[in-house]
Amino acid sequence: MEVIKPFVKWAGGKGSLISQLTNFYPFELENGTIKKYVEPFVGGGAVLIDILQKYDVEEAYAFDINKDLINCYNVIKQNVETLIEKLNEKEKEFLNIELENRQEYFYKIRSEYNSYKIEDNLDVKRASEFIFLNRTCFNGLYRVNKNGKFNVPCGKYKNPTICDAENLRNLSKLLQNVVFEYGDYKKCIKYIDTNTFVYFDPPYRPLSITSGFTSYTKEDFNDENQKELADFYKELDLKNAKLMLSNSNPKNTNKEDNFFEDIYKGFNINEVSAKRMINSKAQGRGEISELLITNYKENNECIQENSILKMVVSN
Repeated sequence: MEVIKPFVKWAGGKGSLISQLTNFYPFELENGTIKKYVEPFVGGGAVLIDILQKYDVEEAYAFDINKDLINCYNVIKQNVETLIEKLNEKEKEFLNIELENRQEYFYKIRSEYNSYKIEDNLDVKRASEFIFLNRTCFNGLYRVNKNGKFNVPCGKYKNPTICDAENLRNLSKLLQNVVFEYGDYKKCIKYIDTNTFVYFDPPYRPLSITSGFTSYTKEDFNDENQKELADFYKELDLKNAKLMLSNSNPKNTNKEDNFFEDIYKGFNINEVSAKRMINSKAQGRGEISELLITNYKENNECIQENSILKMVVSN
């Protein structure tokens, strides 16, 4: 079976971490006891796609406060062929332009995209603009300013894949039983019970000023928001759902920072290795550790070290 990939590049996307995250999925997902999956911050959907391909999930619910992103998922799910047609048109037009003149085309699409707001109905045209901009902008970022306008400049790719028709069709089939809803992560609570696995991938707490990147929408996600999320996590724990949450590890830059140990006290806090890709300074990019917080014991052997459970992969 061909591996299905996310349709967008996404800051903080978990594609490169899937092999590590799989080690922390709850045993009940593997043995078929858990049949429901919920992702309150779906983003690029790497974990959602991985779980749908590997496990027999009967129900899945995904949320995001990026309305355009949710529109794209629903368009792919319900009207993928029309989307493919529009993306093919943009890809042919864009690639037929000389490299030095492509910026004009890019900024024309960006201006059109910023000239109107998405409504509640499916919008295939806007989904095609969203994907085009994601595939051709600098570093594949999705970033908006305080006015909600997409402001990432044009990238310099020679031959970007704007329309991956085969992957989009496969993704459409995979997503047929997934409910995508625009809204705050708290909307997910009505779907969660004891037979649910919930994975949280919120905007990360910045390790430094230059690494702070939470502008997927015009709202920010500060420490108070992180604490509110921790309270919500505890509320779901009382429902006996299986919970897993990713975030940055403050100890990469400050060994005395116990922010997450404090707000997730009583839960299992594990470390996984990741490559930081978003930083304005090249020397600030590279391999660091991230936190993975669960309300259940992992299947792997773990050891306690400085109040953090570090995973030891069994041979």
